[in-house]
Amino acid sequence: MSTDPARKLIDPERVAAAVDGLGDRGVIEQWAQRFSVVADPSRLALLVSIHYAREISVTDLAAVTGMTDTAVSQALRLLRAHGLVTTRRDGRVVRYRLADATVHELIHRVRPHPEAHPEKHPGEPTGPGTDR
Repeated sequence: MSTDPARKLIDPERVAAAVDGLGDRGVIEQWAQRFSVVADPSRLALLVSIHYAREISVTDLAAVTGMTDTAVSQALRLLRAHGLVTTRRDGRVVRYRLADATVHELIHRVRPHPEAHPEKHPGEPTGPGTDR
């Protein structure tokens, strides 16, 4: 356990569990960087759009989001650098798709598929982002 030995703890077992769960601080930093990339509304809109389209071009993403092709390209460059999207060339057209399974799952939490059953099931969470 890496806590200050001079600090009096209320519940040392819970502190130990939290320290174990926290693990490598480098991993926390990596996730913080990924979350900062996803936190931008334009980039998040691109990720959600890509998720539902499965694969989509820059031009089509620009039409969906109301962004310019240049702004979409710049955002996709950053998303690609962070490993969140990947590309597939189809002739002269480059199509983008999600490359990160965790982001895929997060999008399901934030924006469930429209074809998902619209009624709330007992025991399901409610509140922001549940769309129920």
